[in-house]
Amino acid sequence: MSRRIVFVTGGAGFIGSNIVARLAQDRSLDVVVCDRLREAELGKWRNIAKHPIGDFVAPEQMFEWLEKRWRDVELVVHMGAVSSTTEPDADKIVSSNFGLSRDLFRWCADRQRRLIYASSAATYGDGQLGFGDDNDFEALAALRPLNTYGWSKALFDTFAVRQAARGYAPPQWAGLKFFNVYGPNEGHKQAMKSVAAQIWPKVRDGQGVQLFQSHREGIADGGQLRDFIYVRDVADVVAWLAANPQVNGVYNLGSGEARSFADMARAVFAAAGRAPEIDYIPMPPAIRDRYQYFTQAQMSRLRRAGYETPFTSLEAGIGDYVTGYLSQSDPYL
Repeated sequence: MSRRIVFVTGGAGFIGSNIVARLAQDRSLDVVVCDRLREAELGKWRNIAKHPIGDFVAPEQMFEWLEKRWRDVELVVHMGAVSSTTEPDADKIVSSNFGLSRDLFRWCADRQRRLIYASSAATYGDGQLGFGDDNDFEALAALRPLNTYGWSKALFDTFAVRQAARGYAPPQWAGLKFFNVYGPNEGHKQAMKSVAAQIWPKVRDGQGVQLFQSHREGIADGGQLRDFIYVRDVADVVAWLAANPQVNGVYNLGSGEARSFADMARAVFAAAGRAPEIDYIPMPPAIRDRYQYFTQAQMSRLRRAGYETPFTSLEAGIGDYVTGYLSQSDPYL
């Protein structure tokens, strides 16, 4: 009997594990995880411990595994990446985020297997060109990311669009430009966790929290705006794409609403039943000149493609995250 396999790279990571949990609800699927678990004490393995997976594959064995099982593989969900914007090794970033993605794209094109992959809002750079997810090659190539991570993601987006225009592409290929994702299973990310996860221990313990002051005229301290999206919504969009193979291209994935870091902090306090207690500290000089003060995804293209489910509000998402996960002895999805 043939198996129906979805192969998820980075499947034990933050976003990847939420996607694994969502797809594993379909018992007709074998969800196969490809990842590195690294230090056991970080708990990354716990991100997938509650969900039935069909196999676990080390990254260096990925293409050998895929070649052996390619007839059963329906879809590759590529979430694996070097995601730190402060990673100093540019060769490591480009090899992982572009080189591996390029090779998976080509494998899926050759074997005619579908591909959904992670792009990033970091491709928009300082946002001067806006946050419209124009799928045109020239529009994508005009973006100017601020760091190697963003550039590596932009490089692959333009590669995928160009290859598709030349008629060499998987039967479905869809890239998702993630904005500021938060939610369960991000504990292993440590300093790269969302603000909500970082401030939770102090909120839980009855202490105040610190956010950055504003160094831009007309913007209040803590008033820097981001498009925060709950990771459950991300998993739902991936599941929708998996069920709609006719949808192709690069799409934004945010809530479509910019909210401040102060809003997020206040939502965490509210979920804990506490009045806000926020102090503002100077932003480190090294990042002041390149710090983004506004991101907001334009979500019209994904809506036009047929995705109709409303996105979770910041207050509802933080409320669910705090009461259902952060405050629990077992905080894993």
